[in-house]
Amino acid sequence: MSLKDQITDDMKAAMRAKESARLGTIRLLTSAIKQKEVDERIELTDEQILAVIEKMIKQRKDSITQFEAGGRQDLADIEKSELVILSAYMPTALSDAEVQAEVSAAVAAVGAAGPQDMGKVMGLLKPKLAGRADMTAVSAMVKAALTK
Repeated sequence: MSLKDQITDDMKAAMRAKESARLGTIRLLTSAIKQKEVDERIELTDEQILAVIEKMIKQRKDSITQFEAGGRQDLADIEKSELVILSAYMPTALSDAEVQAEVSAAVAAVGAAGPQDMGKVMGLLKPKLAGRADMTAVSAMVKAALTK
């Protein structure tokens, strides 16, 4: 079953169960997916759908920090619940040790000598780790590995 089919099935289940918060979040997701498909005139693959979900998760995290800084805990709680629902569609995250092993392997594969090779290493890692690891943390690990 494709990710798009799973999202549609989950939306139908949320409708039947009358889970309005879950339904609203899934509708936002399907809307973002359809918007991207219309804009680019393509049928999105699972990887592209994961990129849309990842973007929405990043937006929710940013919103949570902004709402908490502004003292709006009620809005932050809504964003947190949406974050949980969206995160359920992401593949299982890799542990820090697994990410570090991937970073070490990529540095060795590229033959990176210093910080100037960071783009090559990230180019190799991004397709492997997208959706399975926080790319900001991966970038920091690569930077640390290349500055040793």
